[in-house]
Amino acid sequence: MVDKKHVPHTTTDAGIRVQSDEHSLTVGSDGPIVLHDHYLLEQMANFNRERIPERQPHAKGSGAFGHWECTADVSQYTKAKLFQKGAKTEVAMRFSTVAGERGSPDTWRDPRGFSVKFYTEGGNFDMVGNNTPIFFIRDPIKFQNFIRSQKRRADNGLRDHDMQWDFWTLSPESAHQVTYLMGDRGVPKNWREMNGYSSHTYSLVNANGEKFWVKFHFHTDVGSESGNAHLTQDEADKMAGMDSDYHRRDLFDAIHKGDYPSWTLKWQVMPYEDAKTYRINPFDLTKTWPHADYPLIEVGKLTLDTNPVDWDTQIEQLAFEPNNMVPGIGLSPDKMLLARGFSYADAHRHRLGVNYKQIPVNAAKNAEVNSYSRAGAMRVTNAVDPVYAPNSYGGPAAQPDMGGEAGLWHADGDMVRTAYKLREDDDDFSQAGTLVREVMDDAQRERFVKNVAGHLADGVSEKVLVRAFDYWKQVDADIGARIEKATREKVGGKSEAPGMASALSIAGEGAEMKEAAE
Repeated sequence: MVDKKHVPHTTTDAGIRVQSDEHSLTVGSDGPIVLHDHYLLEQMANFNRERIPERQPHAKGSGAFGHWECTADVSQYTKAKLFQKGAKTEVAMRFSTVAGERGSPDTWRDPRGFSVKFYTEGGNFDMVGNNTPIFFIRDPIKFQNFIRSQKRRADNGLRDHDMQWDFWTLSPESAHQVTYLMGDRGVPKNWREMNGYSSHTYSLVNANGEKFWVKFHFHTDVGSESGNAHLTQDEADKMAGMDSDYHRRDLFDAIHKGDYPSWTLKWQVMPYEDAKTYRINPFDLTKTWPHADYPLIEVGKLTLDTNPVDWDTQIEQLAFEPNNMVPGIGLSPDKMLLARGFSYADAHRHRLGVNYKQIPVNAAKNAEVNSYSRAGAMRVTNAVDPVYAPNSYGGPAAQPDMGGEAGLWHADGDMVRTAYKLREDDDDFSQAGTLVREVMDDAQRERFVKNVAGHLADGVSEKVLVRAFDYWKQVDADIGARIEKATREKVGGKSEAPGMASALSIAGEGAEMKEAAE
């Protein structure tokens, strides 16, 4: 039995001891509850407010904590202190799905988020990546509509393959990522055996002011280095019903048992001047850099060894943002990355409040903060006069003599709304075709065709199906023909799926009825 003398007392949030966890304060044993039962009111009011808004994309996920150690000398590329040989840095990581809501199954076919926060002595550095080295689109103006196409319909609140393929086939730059998505990497076996990538190109600057471009590759040390340990579609569907939190549980249990997952970080580094003439636009998020041109360089190891003790405050309130750059690392002309530099921080201000960086898991643990930000909801650190700059009273001052800064590059030209200027190998389908023909083996191609056909046969309208078959034939003629044949066999010839047409028809009928009534 528990020794009640040593059990801690329940208190209110103000630290006041509570008399009962079971009985409200009433007028007599059978009488009404009184309004001044402050503990009851606190419990009810807090309960109504204990769920913060979920993230728009990447709502479902979890994470853990650990450390990063730089094991190689890469000082020729960057002066960032966390990437100096022997440097050790605390980290927080979060894994997630992209389209699913907070309660959705871990094993839906979807890209996986792979985000790392490094608590460096120069401030927090955040790398916000995925388990694939590319993405569906290259311009941020399409991002909001892309996410909406992967979410739920307006009429019935259901996800719809027709609107997904409608968007993808009208956005041919998506072909490379959709090929990854429909292959084995679309449903990882678990997060521990999954690779992670910056996907974006970042900039580096060394102590001499020399600049480079870089892509991050985190290769799993658990299982196969390919990072391609996966579940088949049938296995994923069964697991979604058996244990919808399977990936979250697997990570927590492994760390709890001392089976610490780790990843080896490798870089692809491109000399600054190469970007101007390279045959592929190095800032296009839908493209990879061939390893033959820019081989991987080993940098160090990231290990997770600590589980959260309060999931809500340590994981749900964990906020990553690509604009958290430390000296030696910066953004690049990647349009998607530049837009994310605003959108992530803005999302956190909405979800968590303007002072979200004071939440312990987001605070700069190992760097001194001397900011002129002040006031606002949930601020918990004191502002000290002077509260403005410039000032002559000894307040913090900027340091223009810090030396070379990453994230700076030359740009000129008229203001235009246009795509990246095409280079020699910048078409939308070549890299996807290489992935199918040269990276996948026969068994992987067979699963790929089955996955695509199964997805297309589930509610995709005829006009979108026709576009989808053409889309895959541009990736690879043979694979496209196989997908068309397998899909037609599943739908029995021509698709009867109504797609978006039914919703538009109903909306049109409603408008006609309203007009007639008027």
